[in-house]
Amino acid sequence: MSRLAFITGASSGIGQALAWRFYQAGYSLALVVRRKSETQSWAQERQIDAARCRIYVADVSISDSIVAAGQDCLRFQGVPDVVIACAGISIGVDTAERSDLEVIARTFAVNNTGTAASFHPFLHPMRARGSGVLVGIASVNGIRGFPGHGANCPSKAAMISYCECLRGEMRGTGVKVMTLCPGYIDTPLTRKNAYTMPFLMRSEDFAEQAFRAIEAGVSYRVIPWQMGVVAKLLRILPNALFDRLFAGRPRKPRSHSN
Repeated sequence: MSRLAFITGASSGIGQALAWRFYQAGYSLALVVRRKSETQSWAQERQIDAARCRIYVADVSISDSIVAAGQDCLRFQGVPDVVIACAGISIGVDTAERSDLEVIARTFAVNNTGTAASFHPFLHPMRARGSGVLVGIASVNGIRGFPGHGANCPSKAAMISYCECLRGEMRGTGVKVMTLCPGYIDTPLTRKNAYTMPFLMRSEDFAEQAFRAIEAGVSYRVIPWQMGVVAKLLRILPNALFDRLFAGRPRKPRSHSN
């Protein structure tokens, strides 16, 4: 029987690229999406064997919805070998604007609570089996906060911390927890950015490196590695210098901006 990968956010971008890479490696797929018809069309175009792929519709921002998708996966396909919480959103915010408070709340609901809810159905079954890998998709943006990123940066910082917490909780159970921190990856989300994105990477190239890291069992990886170096350098910059460098940087578009 082939191994099983459960992947949220699989309708586009990183999630879809990871789904294809895992399928090529012989895995069966449990794909969680919001738009089923688009993902079905993609699977047909790629000639993915229907016997090795099942699509579940869920809203990751609603815990009951994504937990139900995980429970359906257990019922129809069994306990996954790899669970990748890839669903995420990234929207610019301005805390002075009242409407953006809802954007912040939704960002945390998707990126953080959604990740925990994605993992939740599989913790007991994986521990009982004594194996499994839980992968949280964070970001190098979680290492330092940038102006206009008051939702994305803190949510990704929380993702890094959460996965670290969970890794300690799973220690000794046979279940591994991994944190992946992408740099700038060419996806529909990043194409809206109006600023320079150093070391921009194709989603297929990211998926290849991520797959190798997951298979190797590492606990933390920044992809590409160059962004890891940049992030560490930014982390050690004094606040006054960091603030001066990024004060005039173009900001991520807001959902309510013209």
